[in-house]
Amino acid sequence: MAVPRPGVFLDRDGTIIEDLEYLHDPDAIRFLPGADRAVARLTEAGLPVVIVTNQSGIGRGYYSEAQYQSVRIRVEERLHEAGGEVLASYHCPHSPTQEPPCDCRKPAGGLFLRAARNHGLDLAHSFYVGDRLRDLEAGLLAGGRGFLIQPSEEPRPSGLPPTVVVVDSLTEAVRQILESQDNDG
Repeated sequence: MAVPRPGVFLDRDGTIIEDLEYLHDPDAIRFLPGADRAVARLTEAGLPVVIVTNQSGIGRGYYSEAQYQSVRIRVEERLHEAGGEVLASYHCPHSPTQEPPCDCRKPAGGLFLRAARNHGLDLAHSFYVGDRLRDLEAGLLAGGRGFLIQPSEEPRPSGLPPTVVVVDSLTEAVRQILESQDNDG
């Protein structure tokens, strides 16, 4: 059996692409500056990239699973065109008010655990990047390192765990991830 390897778990909306409420039109996708190149740098470094995203618009009836998939495919195609590869994408389609609660809506860890099982990823040595703390929480509980994206003009949150680094973009998170890999190697 292969030894589990670290991966990079990325939130989608607000991390890779602009967070447009309930995005369901592939033509509306707008990449955040440098995000496509940042994913390409992870690919070039041999780090598997997994996208994990909450998509409550499906559970709320705002758009369909098929519409979500068309956006997912377009995002992955555009990342591929820039030289990046997405190992897998996982999404939670449930509403946050669903009862009983699901185990896949972040901050729950169900999707991360599934990705680890399916792709031989070591959650404790992986990196988690998102624009909300809930994007990182499951990974932090597993022992991983988190990068919280916050534009520099916003006040820095207080009381963050020591394993969370606040950065202003995916580009900066990837720079630090790759530096840490160089230092570990």
